[in-house]
Parts: sequence; structure tokens; C-alpha cells
Amino acid sequence: MESKIYTPEQINQLPDKPGIYRYFNEENTLIYVGKAKSLKKRVQSYFFNKNRHDRKTLKLVSEIHHLEITIVDSELDALLLENNHIKAYQPKYNILLKDDKSYPYIVVTNEPFPKVFSTRQYKKGYGKYYGPFSNLRSMNTVLELIRELFHIRTCSLNLTDRNIQAGKFEVCLEYHIKKCYGPCVGNQSAEDYQKDISQITNILKGKLGLAKSWFKEQMNMAAQELAFERAQEFKHKLEYLEKFQTKTVITNPKFEDLDVISIVSDDSSAFVHYMKIINGAISQTKTIEIKKKLQETEAEILALCLIDFRKTFRSESEEVLTNIPIESWHNVQITVPKIGDKKKLIELAIKNALFFKKEKIKNNTASKQEESRLLKTMAQDLRMKVLPRHIECFDNSNIQGSNPVASMVCFKNGKPSKKDYRKFHIKTVVGPDDFASMKEVVGRRYQRLLNEDAPLPELIVIDGGKGQLNAAVEALKEIGVYSKLTVVGIAKRLEELYYPEDQYPLHLDKKSETLRVLQHIRNEAHRFAITFHRDTRSKNSFHTILDEIPGIGPKSIEKLLSKYKSVEKIKQIPKKELIELLGKKGEVVHDFLLNKKAGA
Repeated sequence: MESKIYTPEQINQLPDKPGIYRYFNEENTLIYVGKAKSLKKRVQSYFFNKNRHDRKTLKLVSEIHHLEITIVDSELDALLLENNHIKAYQPKYNILLKDDKSYPYIVVTNEPFPKVFSTRQYKKGYGKYYGPFSNLRSMNTVLELIRELFHIRTCSLNLTDRNIQAGKFEVCLEYHIKKCYGPCVGNQSAEDYQKDISQITNILKGKLGLAKSWFKEQMNMAAQELAFERAQEFKHKLEYLEKFQTKTVITNPKFEDLDVISIVSDDSSAFVHYMKIINGAISQTKTIEIKKKLQETEAEILALCLIDFRKTFRSESEEVLTNIPIESWHNVQITVPKIGDKKKLIELAIKNALFFKKEKIKNNTASKQEESRLLKTMAQDLRMKVLPRHIECFDNSNIQGSNPVASMVCFKNGKPSKKDYRKFHIKTVVGPDDFASMKEVVGRRYQRLLNEDAPLPELIVIDGGKGQLNAAVEALKEIGVYSKLTVVGIAKRLEELYYPEDQYPLHLDKKSETLRVLQHIRNEAHRFAITFHRDTRSKNSFHTILDEIPGIGPKSIEKLLSKYKSVEKIKQIPKKELIELLGKKGEVVHDFLLNKKAGA
């Protein structure tokens, strides 16, 4: 693979080969990654025929300062590379297939007597992992089946031959309730134990037929040996396994392993449903919603999702069924079935995607209705003429005037909007003056919004009583925005609301939704300010006189303190020794400290 850099004026020089292209803005930040069969044609499509682009694509193009390309051998390589770049850099114009969940696996450990349990941590070489399971209930059902059918140990003992023969262990409760045969005391051989493990791996691979055949064979052997109790035990386990199998979703026993993926979409979102099928049984399912960023086609979204799902669920199937055509890959046949059982699988996947879409729309509608009701209630309680969709709250933090800072937190539609939170260092106030500090930060905040022509909030909340509120009002009047919004102060002790030019506070019902929201935003502002103040104080606590020496940076200071441990010791070091350590900077350090000492 090779990588090259081009400007928008050089796009005619791009090669007519498959690969990925990466768009960067003026700050050299990656803003978009795409793949193409022909890099030249694809990139040119962004800069030519702009009248065909939507508003978001035009905005992307306007931000492109330069681009890089990477040439690959095939379109599949380009798709894989595109997916890796999106996951690694999360460009703002790409759809992001990220999932914060850590899905669990079932692991069979690499030990003489393996354990079988669930885990969310994947450790290479620790054992063989099966999954991941997107549905916790289905994973627990499989574990319950294994524990019902087999006598597998749950302890963490180191069961080596040497330890067992030395008699280091004793049987536990699991042995007495007949859930374990006691391999720790030599009651079960490693060979017999491994027979159970072999059938467990068959079940985890979805090969229930092999496990059923094994139980049937063991039952018949026990019956021939006239061991009827043991034969009855195997019969019971066989019936339990068959009962479990009837509860699983079976497609067609003739099917080999395959993946099924479908997509339904509208103008703003796409809903993708994936099914992993092993030996004719659906073993994994997952549905996701994707917010469209640009003019992504369904085929582009589906291909990217398929790559991600196969990687997440470790699928190696050579056949994929989809509801829209996408190009097949090397060693993977991708088809759109028209009839038969495979068509029914696609219809099932589409049904799941549509159900997910319907539930999302219903939940979003209910959420918006609840937001609207809450905002109307707040407007009524706070005597506002407009809904408080955008609320900002301020709080100061200092200890006896040291390291004074302030915070502003923002709520939109009744919920925190953390990307809009702001921190302030107090610049013009000397000493512990909360009123003057509040006036400074409120003035700075809204003067900046005016300069940037940004929207003002409908409601400003000041953490404090009349004094802080009046200081904030004074700042708002000075910059000419006081009449454009509502401002209130909330006092901590009695949770009273103060309004400018009103001597009597407003008392809301303690169970009021409005008061709960105001308390939430006040507490969040306080938490944010305290955290910022603590961080600032912590940084300043490491400040020494060495930081005041012109031309001496952090690395030089680190060298000095690493060797001499304290400023007092550095003051006693001869100039020659300091020069040996820092070069000419050593002389600067020596003379500065000498002058300081003489001045003292």
C-alpha cells in the first residue's frame, strides 16, 4: 500500500485505482474517510456537480483543506481499511459504528480439568472463547444447560497430577450435592472429564446433533450393561437437551454456517439487523440504529455494518444473505435470496429491523412529549413567557481566595449538554470576592456569545442568593442582554428562588419537577466548579521558584529536581556543577537563585 497527499486543486492527478481517501481541515484534523473502486472518480464527485449535493455534503467540501489517499489491491481491502480508520479516528462526518458495551463470552479454559464460565475479558491463550453473546439471557440459558447436563468443576484449584496425588485438596459442597465428581481428589480421570468438555464444545459451537448422538450412545451402552440407573440418567439428559433445542430458533438443518443482514432506512437513520446462523440455528442477533451523516447509500452502510458485525461476532461463514445487493468479497458469497427458506430468513431480519425502528420512533415521540410537558411546567412555575429549552447555571469556587475559578453548566430540553459546559479562571478579581467573580464570568460568557452571534439561553440560574444574583444582573445590563432572558438565583439552605428587583423569594413545592431540575443543574454546576478548582489547586501546588526563571522549561526543572530533590539544595550547588548538568541554562539558574537570595 502507498499513501500520498493532495490538495483539492490536484484531484485530477489521483489514480484510477481502489483505495481509501481521507479529508483533512485547516487544523490538519481528519474529518472524513471514504473508500472507492476508483479514487479519482469518487473524489472528483465531491468537487464537481455541487448542485447535486445536500447541505451537509457541501459543508464537508467547504472544510476540506487537503486529502490523503491509500491505494490497496481490492475494494474489500479498502472497506476493511475504511472501517479501521473510522473506529480509530472517529471523523465527524462519518457514521460511527461504535458500541460501548463489552459483550460476554463463554470460555473453556486451557487446563487439565477445564472450567466453563462467562467473562467479558478476552485473554489470549487463556482458553477457547465462544461468543460474544449480545443477549445475556441466551448466554445464561446455555450455561444452565451445560451445568444441568455435565458435572464441571467451578473451583479455581490448580488441579495438576502432582497436586492431586499429593492430596492437597478436599472435596467441596459441589461434590456433596452431586454437581461435581471430585477430580480434585482423584475421583474422576482427566480422560473422562475431557469427554464431557468435548460435548460442551459441540453445544457451544451449535452442534447439538453431535451432543444428542453422544448421549443416546451412552444411554444404549449403559442399558446393554444393565446399568439402568445410569441409562435413565442419560435418557433424562437427552430429553433435557431436546427440550432446549425446541426452544431455540431453528431455520433449516441443511443450512451450513451463514450470516443474515438486512437494512431499512429513512432520510435521517438506518436500522440494521444481523443474525449469525450456525448449523441451521440462529446463535446471535443484533439490531442497531445508524444516524446518517452525509448522502450514504444503503449499500455503503450495509457493507460497513457487515464488516463490523463479522468482526464483533467472529463470523467466518462463507455465505451472507442480504435484502439489498452489495458486491461479494473474496471467499464470501453475498446474495439476495428470492425464494425458499433463505428468503424467509431475510424477511425475519427485515421484520426485526422494522420492529426496532417502530420502537425507536415510539420512544422518541414519548420522550419529546415528556420534554415538552416538563418545559411547559417549568415555564409556568418560573413565570416565563417562553419555554426554558436552553438553561445555563453559574457557580464560583475558591478557598480563602486561592485559585479562584468558576463554572457554567448547560441543560438543553431538561438534560445536561456536557459539550457546552465551560470553565473560567477568575482574571480581574483579587481576593475572595464571590460577587465580583460572578459579575466577571457572566459578563465574559455573554459578551462572547454576542461576539460570536450565538444564541442566548432562555434561563440563567445563579448558584447563590441576592448578592450573586445582583452581580450577574449588573453584568447582563452592561452588555445589553438583561431584557432578552430570565435570570434567577437559587439559595442552597432553603432552596429559595430569587428574582431581580423582587424582595420576596419564590418558594416551590419540595416535590416540584421544576425545583428538581433546578437543583440538578445547581448541583451539577457545583460539582463541575469544585472539580475544576481541585485540579487547578493541585497543579499550582507543584509551582516552585524554578518556574519563574526565564528560559527554563519543564524538562530542565525536572532534571534539577530529579537530581537535587529540592530548591533549597539547588541553591547550594556550585555554578560549575549546574552548567555541567544543564549547559548555559545552569548559569542562568545559578544567577537567578543568587539574585533572589540577595534580594531576600
